[in-house]
Amino acid sequence: MKRQITLFVSLFLFTTSIFAESSLVTTDWLAKHGKDANIVLIDMSDDLQFQRFHIPGAINVPYDALVQTTKNKVSLSIEQSQLIKILGQIGVAQDSYVIVYDDTGGLHAARLLWELDQLNHPKAAMLDGGLVKWIREGRPVAFDVPKFKSTTYIAKTQHRNATATLKDVAPGTRDAKTVLIDVRTDEEYLGNPKFPRSGHIPGAKWWQWDQGIDVEKGFAMRNSNEIMSELSELGLKDKEQPVVVYCRSGHRAAQSYFTLKQLGFKNVRVYDGSMKEYDQNKDLPLTLGKQP
Repeated sequence: MKRQITLFVSLFLFTTSIFAESSLVTTDWLAKHGKDANIVLIDMSDDLQFQRFHIPGAINVPYDALVQTTKNKVSLSIEQSQLIKILGQIGVAQDSYVIVYDDTGGLHAARLLWELDQLNHPKAAMLDGGLVKWIREGRPVAFDVPKFKSTTYIAKTQHRNATATLKDVAPGTRDAKTVLIDVRTDEEYLGNPKFPRSGHIPGAKWWQWDQGIDVEKGFAMRNSNEIMSELSELGLKDKEQPVVVYCRSGHRAAQSYFTLKQLGFKNVRVYDGSMKEYDQNKDLPLTLGKQP
């Protein structure tokens, strides 16, 4: 009897650990489990694409619903109270298993998963390859808007801190142990001497966000060993080391956040304000060229 109880507890803890972080599910898995009662499937492709066709049962949540623009045109995450309201409106409860996808390699979907991480939602995952891989495999699509019942989302009391601030990335106030990664294009990172405010945050290393996906395999996540090899060259080997990712508006950075979490990095944050905020602080330096 004790052995059975021990086995049950171990299985429970193992299952909980599986859902403790955002993860990936395959198209095969979704095809088998997409109609399970506790699954809420969310499509974060743009509205036009959703109207054209989408995966059966999916509810559309536009990316813009998750961001707010300040008076100085900085894009920031919406308040958690607003996110909780949206989740309840589309029928997501604390025990829902949320599966998110888009048609851009997780570029939109990762934003919601990042937000769910901050709410400490226990069961959330991205569909690997999203709509692109689903279509390439010849799987069925739908055109109608599914019916769903709204509910009240009750967040856990302890929220995970996955957001970095200007103080966390600026030279002089940034923790020396933090690895800062710029996930924009190489042109954005290098900057242009013709423009007074271009380049990257001093000390930031460059690793473009789409290096985490494999376009040839339908926008699925790239081989983890290949990604880890590249990150190791940047000096990012310790998965306990604090990491902050940024881009222009936090959009691409959220996708890289998801990639790093999927690889097992424990202490990753998104600089939500990213370059839109940093650039407006004229006293803060920028670095041109390849060197961090």
